[in-house]
Amino acid sequence: MHEQDASRISRSSPRVLLVFPRFNPNSFWNFRPAYELYGARSVAPPLGLMTLAALLPDSWELRLVDRNVSELRDDDILWADLVLTGGMLPQQNDTLAVIDRCQGLGKPVCIGGPDPTSNPDVYAGADFLVLGEAEGIIDRFVEAWESGAQTGRFDAEKFKANVEASPIPRFDLINFHDYLYVGVQFSRGCPFTCEFCDIIELYGRVPRTKTNGQMLAELDRLRQLGYEGHVDFVDDNLIGNKKAIKKFLPELIRWQEANGYPFMFSTEASLNLADDAELLGLMSAANFFVVFTGIESPDQETLVAMQKKQNTRRSIADSVERIYAAGIYVTAGFIVGFDTERGDMATPMIDCVQSSNIPVAMVGLLHALPNTQLMRRLRREGRLFEGYNVALPEAGDQCTGGLNFTTLRPRVEILKDYRRVIEEIYAPQAFFERVREMTHKLKRRPLGPKLRLREAMKELPLLMRACGRLTFQGRDIARHFWATFIDCARRNPDALEAAMMNMVLYLHLYPFSRHVIAELDARIAELEGGRWHEPAIMPAEVLEEPVLAIPGLRAAHA
Repeated sequence: MHEQDASRISRSSPRVLLVFPRFNPNSFWNFRPAYELYGARSVAPPLGLMTLAALLPDSWELRLVDRNVSELRDDDILWADLVLTGGMLPQQNDTLAVIDRCQGLGKPVCIGGPDPTSNPDVYAGADFLVLGEAEGIIDRFVEAWESGAQTGRFDAEKFKANVEASPIPRFDLINFHDYLYVGVQFSRGCPFTCEFCDIIELYGRVPRTKTNGQMLAELDRLRQLGYEGHVDFVDDNLIGNKKAIKKFLPELIRWQEANGYPFMFSTEASLNLADDAELLGLMSAANFFVVFTGIESPDQETLVAMQKKQNTRRSIADSVERIYAAGIYVTAGFIVGFDTERGDMATPMIDCVQSSNIPVAMVGLLHALPNTQLMRRLRREGRLFEGYNVALPEAGDQCTGGLNFTTLRPRVEILKDYRRVIEEIYAPQAFFERVREMTHKLKRRPLGPKLRLREAMKELPLLMRACGRLTFQGRDIARHFWATFIDCARRNPDALEAAMMNMVLYLHLYPFSRHVIAELDARIAELEGGRWHEPAIMPAEVLEEPVLAIPGLRAAHA
């Protein structure tokens, strides 16, 4: 065979290595002690890479390495003709390391994903850049590769990818036992206009949805591969297109009933979910058990300024309680550091978290993400630090980084408020009190057939391990844990599973909160000692795109 013919064949049927970079190992979302208790190695598999794999030609031979669950070996890289990688901001450092390592072994690298799409210059060293939604651009890359291209940049038209043409992800490329749960996606985009959010910049304000048949086919495929249990709808706002989700949920309910309720679902949704009793009822009947929502701030002026109108003119505590009444518990995001904050922000935020009885509250410092309205405004105002990653020392963790701009309120006051919030909401008494009150309000409705005895017995060792770990975390934690466990078992045993899920996460949340406090103490000491100097300001310039016009008034958070 001529060398040219062999090269043509290898280009049309290459060996392709898909690499999912490591996340920052020390972040709020790591949850390592929790997922290890379940025997897993990471939280969730790389849905984006599995979807990309399904879009590639059948003739391409694929392997997937998730660096969050296993090592990337030189043999894996040397096996490949081409390496595909990329991810989100918290994966940036490892993504760049993967590029360098693969190129050092003589392998071309193609990069894609949300962070490369927002920050292509950071990844200029890659051989190929595929930017935007893969469904709208991957065919052009494949054609270029098979034609012999050595480099290239391919930009998808924004917000135009047809998600109805998106194939079933290649779930067969992963080991389900490595993960706490598996993700699927129904929609992309969000109708809201939160200033700090990059979701509307990446996926648009008109949520595009898959067909009902597509989604049920994905669930069927998971079952065919032997998976049952927790499935997360990774949508940034599942209810962004209410008409579509209300058409899908009745079919999902029928599917669950017909199959004996093999799955329990989680998702992310905006807080206005609480206003729609019909939608809450459908989600409950489909066996949704938890929803993450972006609350951000209890301050009305701040909510208006950040353009989060869906959270204004409401009692946050009452809204959360309506979701609990549907049998779905809430985790939530909060942010400290907005321009409109006045005086003491710690007290109202702590009161909001406690009165809403939200056990797992992700509180972060405001960070101007690339390609957002917030970033563009701060740059126009001459307040954005040069290099968006400045003051984010742990690669995307907004608990120990953030505030990458000149603040209007004294920086040290913001950090002190933030420190107090973290310290108080994750003190053992406060955390377990929220769990206990949540279980009093949670109206979990058991669905499907009762667990058979052998299934219950299979869960018993896990329960015993969890109780043991929490017991040996120290006398104070053990006392609050057992008081909460016994209270829930007596008063609302149907909520015991939800209570244990939240309390197991405390194995990570308590030590992580102490880590954040130590980091904040160091930064506060630098500020008060005059040892911190503000980084260079990014020069203002005329923007190519106008800031979105907002009439009157995830999203990092939906």
